[in-house]
Order: sequence, then C-alpha cells, then structure tokens
Amino acid sequence: MKRGSQATAMLNNVGRFSAVAFAVCVVALIGVQYARFIGRDVVAYRDLQNTQSDIARLEARRTHQLRDLQRLQDPEGAVPEIHSQLRLVRSNEAIIFVSPAPGAAPTTNP
Repeated sequence: MKRGSQATAMLNNVGRFSAVAFAVCVVALIGVQYARFIGRDVVAYRDLQNTQSDIARLEARRTHQLRDLQRLQDPEGAVPEIHSQLRLVRSNEAIIFVSPAPGAAPTTNP
C-alpha cells in the first residue's frame, strides 16, 4: 500500500469513529433529557394523585360536617350532643355513667 492511501484510510477510520462517537453523545443527551421529562411527569402525577385524594377526603369531611350541622339545627337532634358535651339534662332525665369493673377485660364485638 502506498503511504497516501494509508493516511486516507486512517483519516476515514478517524472520521467514522468521530461520527459514531458524536452520534452516541447525541443519543445519550437525548436520553438524559427524556429521563428528566419522565421524572418530572412522575412527580407531577404523584402530586395530582395526592391532591385528588385530599379533595376526596375534604369533600367527605364537608359532607359529614353538613350532616352534623343539619342535625344540630334541629332541637331534638342537638339533645345527644348537649348530653355528651355539656353534661346537661332535662328535668325528667338523668345521665348514668357506666365504666367497666376493675380488672375486667374489655369485650369486643366483631
């Protein structure tokens, strides 16, 4: 082989290697960017799920509070709350406190 053809072959090989190295770098950079975007999407999805569960929990709490409010607006519905919170009774009523006997094991119903 001639010296000129060896140099040309060497330059061709270096050029090919450079092109492949450049392509690998570009693909790696694109992969890193996609990984970052996917990571952000996963974080946003988790935040969305947490927000939706918070909304559901708060709506259930609001419904429960509205039911309590409606019950307490009725005089007869407020009587149990008055008994338990204020320990007040009507003239013909009495509150009897029941506590377990000392040493007795508490029973649970399934």
